[in-house]
Amino acid sequence: MAWNLKDEKDAEKYIENLGTEYRFGCFHEKKPEVCHLLGDFMEAVKKDWAKAARVYKVNCEDYNYGHSCYKLGNYTFMGKGEVKIDHALAVTYYDKGCELNFADACLHAGLMRSAQASQVPKDPVLALTKFEKGCSLNSDMCCFYLSGMYISGVDNSVQKDMLKAFEFSQKACHLGNVYACSNLSQMYRKGDGTPKDEIKADEYRKLATEMQDQVVKQFRSIKFEEGG
Repeated sequence: MAWNLKDEKDAEKYIENLGTEYRFGCFHEKKPEVCHLLGDFMEAVKKDWAKAARVYKVNCEDYNYGHSCYKLGNYTFMGKGEVKIDHALAVTYYDKGCELNFADACLHAGLMRSAQASQVPKDPVLALTKFEKGCSLNSDMCCFYLSGMYISGVDNSVQKDMLKAFEFSQKACHLGNVYACSNLSQMYRKGDGTPKDEIKADEYRKLATEMQDQVVKQFRSIKFEEGG
């Protein structure tokens, strides 16, 4: 059936049918990827965060779906969808999501063990392992935080290592992280973790500037579309 989504009634029917398909795929066919879509549907379309949380919980705990573990971790961290705030429990969901190869879960698992504000005990070594896993899954932010830990070192737990800092900055930059590109430029200019190279320093500085300009343009475009 062809839907005319510009027609309000057709759009409403389409949305309801979509929800029905997701429920069938999740509850009857027990497909984890469809269960996650159902959770997103409840969250974004129905605005029923309690039901979304329940779907994410089942999909994480029973079906071992990493993205759902990450979303459940967010709900538990913030206290959303009738879920009580519990940072210690939230980090277990992030850990599981990370183990299941969802990179953003690794990022949050690492950040919670790096931040003083978190109720989870600070553990730089464990944070490092989470960032390493996330970086291996091509999370630019995980690679960036890894490089930062090696640039300065962390207490007596992580030793300063500019060779590793350069390696992870380079990967983060190539994954699109503007801050890593800026750091990479400085490393080439100073000869930190790599031989001095003014040409490459200028190249990465130019790249960082171009990336930053692109972000500003996208932000302005969004504001324009919203009428802001």
